[in-house]
Amino acid sequence: MAKQDKSEKKQELEAEAFEREEVLDLESGSEDIDASALPTPKDTTDVTGEHILRNEDEDEKIEEEQAEDKPGKEPKKPAAKAGKRSAKSVREADDEADRKENIETEPKPAVKKPEHKPNPKNRHGKNYLAVSELIDKTKQYDLSEAVELAKKTSKVKFDATVELHVNLGVDPKQADQMVRASVVLPAGTGKQARVAVLATANKHAEAKKAEADIISDGDLLEQIEKGKLDFDVLIATPDMMPKLGKVAKVLGPRNLMPNPKSGTVTTNIESAVLQAKAGKIEFRVDKQSIVHAPVGKVSFKEEDLLANIKEVVNGILKAKPSSTKGSYIKAISLTTSMGPGIKLDAQKAIADSNPRNT
Repeated sequence: MAKQDKSEKKQELEAEAFEREEVLDLESGSEDIDASALPTPKDTTDVTGEHILRNEDEDEKIEEEQAEDKPGKEPKKPAAKAGKRSAKSVREADDEADRKENIETEPKPAVKKPEHKPNPKNRHGKNYLAVSELIDKTKQYDLSEAVELAKKTSKVKFDATVELHVNLGVDPKQADQMVRASVVLPAGTGKQARVAVLATANKHAEAKKAEADIISDGDLLEQIEKGKLDFDVLIATPDMMPKLGKVAKVLGPRNLMPNPKSGTVTTNIESAVLQAKAGKIEFRVDKQSIVHAPVGKVSFKEEDLLANIKEVVNGILKAKPSSTKGSYIKAISLTTSMGPGIKLDAQKAIADSNPRNT
């Protein structure tokens, strides 16, 4: 019995000592804990108005739960350690998106372009300005007065070309309002035209009789392909036109392609060559509804220039399209190379050009 009592007392003493050690451990541990390491409570207010304390971890969990509950918003994916889904990359992408939104929303300042006001006096030389004072811009001249002024206002060192410009009341975009024709100037153009003939051997005698400069039945095509164009007018027979198809890109831009409307595609070679040598010109309306035609040189006599002008105006009147409505010839002006323009009285010029009135 005495032994049992001793053993029981011993067990009780050991249990008391064990309890004392646990209490000491707890007291010493509480002293070592850093208060800054603990999550900081957040003072918030719930729906009922009562203040509750939550730490940041709880707030993140609540936000994730709310995002999952919203049907239109996808749940936030966990950030990866590296790559496009890392926290740094996502943050940079959000900053870039915000920057673009700010740029789009900010109004751009209006930039005023400097106004360029050209000075007409600085666009021409002294000689041009001096001779332009001889012309009254508010007046419409007769043909004889205009020709006299054109010869006076030409101050260039070469024999300038006298040009006639006619503004027509047609629409060139419409196929049935295209104005294109050719006339033979009575006094010539002042330039010796070089005429080339492309025809079969049986037509070469006619071309030689009319004094054509170049006569060929196929060799000329090789020279044209190489870019050698030693002629001003090309006349061809209808049976040679298929062969000209391969050089159309060379002749077309230079206005040298034979055309039946201009009389350069014909079987009457002799007559076509003589007309080209005599001063035949071709005119056509441009995109601005204007016909430009040379009517001679400044060195011509006034009578010769008048005869050429009347012939061109008469040719334009004959080429009037049937679908044209209203005024056909709106304005006419006469000028020289590098010279000022002279306005003509259009109605009087038309009347003077009519052969019945001469």
